[in-house]
Amino acid sequence: MSNNSNGSGMVMMAFALGALTGAAVALLYAPATGEETRRVLKDKARAGRDKAEAVARDGREFLSRQRENLGAAVERGREAFDEARKETL
Repeated sequence: MSNNSNGSGMVMMAFALGALTGAAVALLYAPATGEETRRVLKDKARAGRDKAEAVARDGREFLSRQRENLGAAVERGREAFDEARKETL
């Protein structure tokens, strides 16, 4: 199952890379001046960077919350184990 999810991720990454490449080529061949094209590419790159930063930040926040939840669950499990052990003694 791990290989299948890894393969799917690679397909999605290849698709995204192809889409970005196609968009860049389309912009380069579009009937616009070089200055306009460079401005558009710069704006798109900035927007992509901002979106990537937002996704990374959201991912870090999600992992932090999950780490806290896991810690709380482990603590509750320890408490339940200790209670069950006390009842049997």
